[in-house]
Amino acid sequence: MTFVVLEDCIRCKHTDCVEVCPVDCFYEGPNFLVINPDECIDCALCEPECPIDAIRAEDEVPAEQQHMTALNAELARHPNWTQIREAREPLPDHEQWRGKPGKLAFLDRNGA
Repeated sequence: MTFVVLEDCIRCKHTDCVEVCPVDCFYEGPNFLVINPDECIDCALCEPECPIDAIRAEDEVPAEQQHMTALNAELARHPNWTQIREAREPLPDHEQWRGKPGKLAFLDRNGA
């Protein structure tokens, strides 16, 4: 089992979770973070650190967000997404995106 970053993280990108990860399994793109399922050790340290409740254990991902499990795995391997090891400031306009539905349409998959 692994942990999964959910759609709520898109356009927010808080990184409190990154700071506590003992195996550095988070990867970042321009406006989203993902967890590499091949590197996650299921320690659960990241989940309570997310200020917007956007991380869940794989078996607790809501039905309407099951697609996020595969998306985390896909983007963790994307050549333009890079491993992140330390916390950074969230995106400047993160507050206006908090809790908005339909954020998947705003995901920048390509990166730099």
